[in-house]
Amino acid sequence: MTSVSTAPDVIAWDNPPQLGPRGTVVLLPGRGEDPQLYERFGARIGADAYRVRVVADPTRWAEDAAEQVKRLRADEELPGPFVLAGSDAGALFAVALAARGEIEVDALLLAGLPTPEADAKAEAQPWEDELGSRTACPTHRGRLEIAGRVERGALYAPVPPQWYDRADLSAVRVPVLALHGAADHVSPLAQARTVYAAASAVELVSLVDGRHDALNDISHRTSAATVLLFLERLRAGAGAPAIAVREELHP
Repeated sequence: MTSVSTAPDVIAWDNPPQLGPRGTVVLLPGRGEDPQLYERFGARIGADAYRVRVVADPTRWAEDAAEQVKRLRADEELPGPFVLAGSDAGALFAVALAARGEIEVDALLLAGLPTPEADAKAEAQPWEDELGSRTACPTHRGRLEIAGRVERGALYAPVPPQWYDRADLSAVRVPVLALHGAADHVSPLAQARTVYAAASAVELVSLVDGRHDALNDISHRTSAATVLLFLERLRAGAGAPAIAVREELHP
């Protein structure tokens, strides 16, 4: 997709002033999405003292989005660990940036990763059906209805084929947290599981009855909690002892 309009500015959510920042999450949105759609996610992760930045949709402004990410990575006021996140096509773009060494990251957070098989078969759907494929959350559906927040039909526009070649998870050497809706019809979980199997260190979390917008779906609180647990483990380091251990009461 292309656009003659100017790429949106980076949207920011910061840690509360009384808490020191614990890390940075930079997110690439999905096809046709405005960064403001991630207000709920950004505010929640920010409240736990992580700095969150959401850049432009890379399917419309690829060069601008990549440049925004690189500028944020170079910003000394944004503390590590530095986590590059993406939803939908933004997840593919994030993998490509990390896999090709275009940006140094400490981890990847991927939600609703597209698959080439499903992408090749995608057909445009009526808006009500698209809403149902995106989310079961009434609040998020309402935000998607706001003019300018999403380009209707963009979800079914094919991702550039070369993006799949560049998004080589086998070349990624950092931890990956993947969130994926178990009822995602845009990118079926079974296909995504096969793609993720190429990664050397991936934690794939499926969301029961979840749709495609894994960070903004009806289970958005669970998604955010899962992300925060991942961020806290990442801060502790690979060799650090477990933070929380589930105790077995009955052998």
